[in-house]
Amino acid sequence: MAQVEATTERIVAADAEKVFDAVADYSGTRGKVLPEQFSEYEVREGGDGEGTLVHWKLQATSKRIRHCLLEVTEPTDGELVEKDRNSSMVTTWRVTPAGEGKSRVVVTTTWDGAGGIGGFFERTFAPKGLGRIYDSLLDRLAAEVEK
Repeated sequence: MAQVEATTERIVAADAEKVFDAVADYSGTRGKVLPEQFSEYEVREGGDGEGTLVHWKLQATSKRIRHCLLEVTEPTDGELVEKDRNSSMVTTWRVTPAGEGKSRVVVTTTWDGAGGIGGFFERTFAPKGLGRIYDSLLDRLAAEVEK
């Protein structure tokens, strides 16, 4: 099994603190900015950053649906980590300043991929597909915080 990684980033025209607060706001902003590939969104504990437990279904393709139950931690300033209790998937959000009134948001998701030929296709195509999903999420996040 090889680890699979998908990374997406965007410059947002809002300061890093405001953007990070929006990313960590599971009880408000996060649910509003999720694209159509996410469904059954539910905050089960907490709702603001560290200590949050959130559930959603992620439909990466027409046949590939993951039930995610994510524990949220904030290991360092500007960093939010979502660990899925149902799989090896970990998503890390990093929000850093990127000049006056701007911030850089980097989203990296890793998981243990399959072996064999299936694993080859997963490593080849899954990062691109997940990247498109997170590009859409970051577009919606930017629209929300740049208001």
